[in-house]
Amino acid sequence: MILSRKGLAIEPSVTLEISAKAKALKDKGVDIISFSVGEPDFNTPENIRKEGIRAIKEGLTKYTPASGIQELKKAVCEKFKRDNNLDYTPENILISNGGKHSIYNAFMAILNPGDEVIIGVPYWVSYPEIVRLADGVPVFIETKEENDFKFSVKDLSKAKTGRTKAIIINSPSNPNGSIYTENELKEIAEWAVQNNIFILSDELYEKLIYDGQNHVSIACFDDKIKDLTILINGMSKAYAMTGWRIGFAAAHKDIIKVMGNIQSHTTSNPSSIAQYASVVGLNEDQASIEAMKKEFDKRRIYMYENINSIKGLSCRKPNGAFYIMINISNLKGRTISGKYLNSSLDVANLLLEDANVAVVPGIGFGDDNYIRLSYATSMENIIEGIRRIKEVIEK
Repeated sequence: MILSRKGLAIEPSVTLEISAKAKALKDKGVDIISFSVGEPDFNTPENIRKEGIRAIKEGLTKYTPASGIQELKKAVCEKFKRDNNLDYTPENILISNGGKHSIYNAFMAILNPGDEVIIGVPYWVSYPEIVRLADGVPVFIETKEENDFKFSVKDLSKAKTGRTKAIIINSPSNPNGSIYTENELKEIAEWAVQNNIFILSDELYEKLIYDGQNHVSIACFDDKIKDLTILINGMSKAYAMTGWRIGFAAAHKDIIKVMGNIQSHTTSNPSSIAQYASVVGLNEDQASIEAMKKEFDKRRIYMYENINSIKGLSCRKPNGAFYIMINISNLKGRTISGKYLNSSLDVANLLLEDANVAVVPGIGFGDDNYIRLSYATSMENIIEGIRRIKEVIEK
């Protein structure tokens, strides 16, 4: 059987092994606490749900334009003006089936075979594979925890070659919650303009920022960087709409046109029902976001303080999103409960089997010295889960 070389080259998620084991244990009745979930544990706000029901009842269930309905494109434009001081028109907007789909469309639109995309490590698991699917080559910058897992212009200059086509900025970051400051983004923007390099700015977590910090979109500085930037955002995280699958991209109209053409032949339009519901989500009261963020903040602080009280583990306080990267390098080479620990996958297996806690091994994000925990779960689960981890690690 001869299959696609490109398809066969795509790496499966290394978290699948942990996920499969966790599911098997749950099926046996084991009480598993999962810190692996990358979605809010809150329900979609009621006004959005009601609008989805209205769309169904009124028969708004047919095909829409492949690139999205005008009402939602206009709402997205108003959101960018309100939140990011950016002026876009509907021709600059593409509505897709989630943020991941928007990223795929973007790289399919700008990359030619062999073009390189610079990605900071640790990275969101899908970035390298999406680049490869678009015939690009991921080039990695190893970031450091003491620098909040962020790369600098100096790092970018070292990684740049004659084939560099784009860089990815993810702020706030999945998996580590880091945020690029306005000055850091200005320096990167100047570098990108000087070198005529695209920026894909993944801003899905922009509403989930703590300690009084502000989100800045790199596209807002001037028209030159705006024309080189593809902004990625969506409804999944801030509006607890992960299953609704609505993402959107904003970019130069020529880029959006190509992205739209690609989408028209691959998926056609996103769900009509989810699009109409998203209009209400963007246009109406945003109080639900603040309430959700307030609860995430409590969990963030508790998890940060209590992880750092466990011998052998450490973490920095994340500034955004709902993840914490735990440094497990001090556990490597140790044997706990008869299990020799040599990797983040070993630690993840130990915690699943001995503590009944599911975490994500850092190797999936390109850094084997960490595991990732999500605090998008109840405080009750967090308290019990951290207690279990502490009990096993400090045996």
